[in-house]
Formats: sequence, structure tokens, C-alpha cells
Amino acid sequence: MSEATTASGGIGRASAFLASGTIVSRILGFVKLIVLAGMIGAYGASADAFQLANQLPNQVYVIVAGGILTAVLVPQIVRASLHADGGAAFINKLLTLALLILGTTTVIAVLLAPVITGFIGLNLPADQLSLAIAFAYWCLPQIFFYGLYTLLGEVLNARKSFGPFTWVPVLNNVVAIAGLLIFAALFGADPDGTRTAGEVTPLMVTVLAGSATLGVVAQALVLYYFWRRIGLRYRPDFHFRGVGLGAAGKMAGWTFGMLLLTTAAGIVETQVATLATGEASVFVLATAWLIFMLPHSVITVSVATAYFTRMSEHAALQKFHLVRTDASSAIRGTTLLIVLASAVIAVCAYPFAAVFVAPYGQIMGIGNVILAFIVGLVPFCILFVLQRTFYALGDTRTPFFFTLFQVALILVGVLGCALLPAQWIAVGIALVITVSGVLQCILAALLLRRRLGGIDGRRIVRSLVKYLVAAIVPIALGVTLLLILGGTVEGGFALASRLTAIVSMLIIGVVMAAAYFGLLLVMRSGELTAFLAPLQRRFGR
Repeated sequence: MSEATTASGGIGRASAFLASGTIVSRILGFVKLIVLAGMIGAYGASADAFQLANQLPNQVYVIVAGGILTAVLVPQIVRASLHADGGAAFINKLLTLALLILGTTTVIAVLLAPVITGFIGLNLPADQLSLAIAFAYWCLPQIFFYGLYTLLGEVLNARKSFGPFTWVPVLNNVVAIAGLLIFAALFGADPDGTRTAGEVTPLMVTVLAGSATLGVVAQALVLYYFWRRIGLRYRPDFHFRGVGLGAAGKMAGWTFGMLLLTTAAGIVETQVATLATGEASVFVLATAWLIFMLPHSVITVSVATAYFTRMSEHAALQKFHLVRTDASSAIRGTTLLIVLASAVIAVCAYPFAAVFVAPYGQIMGIGNVILAFIVGLVPFCILFVLQRTFYALGDTRTPFFFTLFQVALILVGVLGCALLPAQWIAVGIALVITVSGVLQCILAALLLRRRLGGIDGRRIVRSLVKYLVAAIVPIALGVTLLLILGGTVEGGFALASRLTAIVSMLIIGVVMAAAYFGLLLVMRSGELTAFLAPLQRRFGR
């Protein structure tokens, strides 16, 4: 067996293991969101106040995980592993410095909770803003523990121990769901969101937000066990000179700039969304975004995370032609499934919304936001791979500039959404994010092409065209089934209940997937053949 085949098999096994953990975690994440919507509603004052407070640490985590720590840790640890101590001194120093920064940031954020929340929620009524501030005191400590989870997990990834980082969020969701069930037992459910902000007591705030934070704490601390399993021991080391942290700090500076840019964009999005309180607003945007992120998390992140360490190794050895090959393989492999996922979610947008809410108007509101987001899923996933290719090359400066380009577009577009009727503000914000993401992806591809002297563009485009052509018939079949099942009319089977919505999505999804893969087989897609090869070998044996 060739070295390339062995490496490909290793990537495939790692990706499959990562995907399995992500699938379990995401299923529980959806269960948590369904239970949360059942407890406080999706359109009520409590829902928007809680989401506003809880999304800031989540936003910081997404940027930190996808920016500062991912960009810096994996490439730097891979390079440091060439040292005589296997990189142990570098890891201890880098972790000590990062924990100091995270701890300081978290303390400042908690102390400034009224200012931060007040600024983000400046359009909220006074009682709802007070509730959001109360939630924020409990939620903002998540920043430290999200950062700790990412630090510990990315070190494990760099050592090719991929599983724990992906699987421990399952524990987070279990703890959070338990907290929601305790909330229901103590205070009762409010699925329609009729409970006013003034009716939410301090004990309700403690149980709801405290259990959410406790889940994040558990998720982070359990990774210490896996560190010991692979022989890592953390010892605080405050002597930051002598192991090349200057290079890491320079890289982190650009990604910190990205954090500021994207955080600013997120704040403006929330500020404009709160103008639609009572309609699709902050909670609805977060719900639709979670649905949008499902295939990305399961497919793209799993594949790209496994490829990222290998790209970093190739970059460290100056084998840039292999970096280009890795990036092309990751893009073609992920988009094979992402095109299908985008088509299925687009067709099932309204049944998907019916899983979370019951009133027909709310179903339409969430479904429209899902549709506005899902159009940009394919370029979003391609961008993810392109960005990590830059990180593998040790370049965080270029991603800063194409992120600046996107944020400028978002700020102009989202501010324009404030002029829309309230029921269309969330849809407008989602469309702005989609359009800006598509343009950002194109710019990133052009910049990476110049950096590497090519990105295997013709092969990538040929594959994408083939996938899109293969999706036409499945989409037609899916829309026909959706109409037959009453997925667009009030009282229709696909929207009548949570169970009928799930059954309808399963029927539509299975039919669309069968048609899509069948057409790709007829079209002799090389990527699908490679995807099916391990299964054929297993069944052959």
C-alpha cells in the first residue's frame, strides 16, 4: 500500500470519527434547543434576552476556536514538536500565556456586563434589557471555559488525538438539557413565550443561565483527563522567552484583529435584530444559524480538522504542492456532501422550523431565515478550508484582510436592514451574511491561488458543477414531496406537529439523497467513487 493511500485512509478514519462525535453532539444540541424553545418560547421576551446574553461568549468561542487558537496552536505545535523535548516547553509556555489572557478578558467582561449588554441590546425595552444583564452575569464566564476547551483540544488535535475535542461537547449538552428539565420541573414551560421579562425571577435566571455555563465548564475540564491519557502534563511556565512565542504572538495579533472585526459585525447584527422584538429576532436568527451550521460542523469541520494537521506538516517541510493537493481534496470531498445537505435543508426549511415552534406564522418566520442562510452554505464551507490553508502556511495576515472585506459589507448591509418591515429584518440580515460570505470566499480563493501558484481550481470547479447538476432532479423531487405532504400550508401534515415534521424530513431527505448519489454514479464522479471505496472494501470482505 502506498504512502499516499495510507495517509488518505488515515484522514478518512479521523474524519469519520470526528463526524460521529459531532453528529451525536449536534443531535443533543438540537434536543437542547427544542427543550429551550419549549421552556421560554422562540419569539418571547425571555428568549431574546437569554439569547442575547448567551451568544456573546459563543461568538467569542467561534472566533477564538476558528481564529486565534486554531491559527496559532496547531501549526506552532507541529513545528515545536521537532524540538528535542517534543514541544513540551512550548506547550506549557503558550498555554500559560493564553490562560492569563483568557482569565483577564473574562474578568473584565463580567465586570462590564451591564455596559456590554446595554450596548448590544440598546433597542430592547428596559425590563427586557435588565433581564438580559442578569443572564449575562451568569453566561459571560463561559468565555474562559470555551477558551480552555479550545486550548486543550487543539493541543490534542496537533498530537493527532482528534476524538476528545469532538466528543466532549456531548457532555456539555447533557448537562444543559438536565438544567432545562430542572427549570421545567420548578417553574413550568412557556412554549409560546407569553411570560414577560418582569415575571422571570432571579432563581429562574440562575437555573437557566447557570446550567448553560455549567455545561461549558464540564466540557473544558474533562479534557485534562485526555491530556494525561496521551502523556501530556501541564506545568505553568511564566518564562515566555526562548521558544519562539514571538512568532505565535505576531500570528495571534492578526487573528485578534479578526476577532474585533467579527465581534463588531455580530454586535451590529444583534442591535438591528432587536428592532424586530416580537417578530423573528435574536433567538430565531440563532436557531436558523444552528441549523445552517449542522452540515458544516458534521462534514466540513470534521474533514478540515483532520486535513489541517497534515497541511501544517507539509507547510513546515516547505512541500507547498502537497498543501495545494490537501486543500483541493478537502474542498472536493466536503462539497460532495455539502451540496446535498444544502438542497435538503432548503427544501425542508419549513418542516425544520416546525420542529421548534408550532404557530404557523412562527414556522414561516424561522423557515424564511433558514432559506436566506442556506444559500451560502457551500461557499461558507469552502471558505473554511481556504482559511485553514492560510493558517497551515503560518499566514494569519491575509485572512484578516478578507475578513475585513466581509465585515465592511455586513455592516453596510445590516444597517440597511433596519429600514425593512419588522417581520423581514431577520431575513434581510441572513441574506446580507450570505452574500458577503460568497464574495469573501471568492476573494480568499484568489488570494490563496496567488500565494500557492494555483489551487487546483479547474478540478474544483468541475466537481462543483457536477454536484450542482446532480442536485437539480433531487430538488425537484423534494419540492414535489414537500407540496404533497403539505409543507407550505397551515395544518399540512409536514407542519402539523414535531413528529410529522421529522417524518416528512426523513422521507424527503432519503429520496433526495438516493437521487443525488444515483445521478453522481451515472456521471462517474471520481469523488463519490473515492467516498464509497472504503464501504465497498468493507462489504467486499
